[in-house]
Amino acid sequence: MTADGKAGQADALEARLAQLSPRQRRAFELLVERGARADDGPIPPRPRDAGPLPLSFAQQRLWFLDQLVPGGTMYNIPSITRLPGPIDAAVLARSLTEIVRRHEVLRTTFSVHDGQPVQVIHPPAPLPLPLPLHDLRALPASARTAAAAQLAAAEAQRPFDLRTGPLLRAHLVRLDEAEYALVLVMHHIVTDGWSMGIFFRELGALYPAFAAGQPSPLPPLPLQYADVARWQRAQLTGPRLAAQLAYWRQQLAELPVLRLPTDHPRPAVPRFEGRARPLTLPAALVGR
Repeated sequence: MTADGKAGQADALEARLAQLSPRQRRAFELLVERGARADDGPIPPRPRDAGPLPLSFAQQRLWFLDQLVPGGTMYNIPSITRLPGPIDAAVLARSLTEIVRRHEVLRTTFSVHDGQPVQVIHPPAPLPLPLPLHDLRALPASARTAAAAQLAAAEAQRPFDLRTGPLLRAHLVRLDEAEYALVLVMHHIVTDGWSMGIFFRELGALYPAFAAGQPSPLPPLPLQYADVARWQRAQLTGPRLAAQLAYWRQQLAELPVLRLPTDHPRPAVPRFEGRARPLTLPAALVGR
């Protein structure tokens, strides 16, 4: 690129920056500053015997909410996945067990050390992950899908104990001679939407390998979530954390209290109870 071309790009960038509001400009500057700190190096693995393992900030929020409303199920993440058969339940249980072995966070519970929540990573279980089998073939074919969904809903409403775990439950449902469904429920403190995608990709690689009598095709993991949590804590500390807190306190300092009309007074402690009401909006209103 010529010098004139580079100058033109710089002028265009400056023109775009000039159109930003002060708040947008500050957000852009924070992104640039964060990029400039990318030389902090790779995330290092942490020895598991080097003292208590901290929670990530996201985990700490979920742990706090669990302390606020013990036994709540609002952060259970359920899924129900159709599996074409035939399915070997023992091989599927072995595949799920291998995923739990690979990912420490799936065999982690949460305790308190010196007044702070900490991660407690448990060794891999010597026995396969429990995988109860529910055979629905005695029901009419038209009722089996609804029965499987009812089972998944009931599992989603069973609370987890973050102190004792495990924080993952699995059930295998047989719908027909060659059709199954896998019901999984995990607590959000050990998984999220992105992680669920990884979970099912690994399951899709492990099951056929184990069914064929082959070893796991998955490479060892260089890092675990506890390593990321410790790195995150080390990054957001001291002046960096103070700068972030100061910025957001300034941004949120004069926000008005949002008062939405409700038909009942809000309880002192949230119950997370609600209902769904379907609503159809006219096309003209939604701009279609």
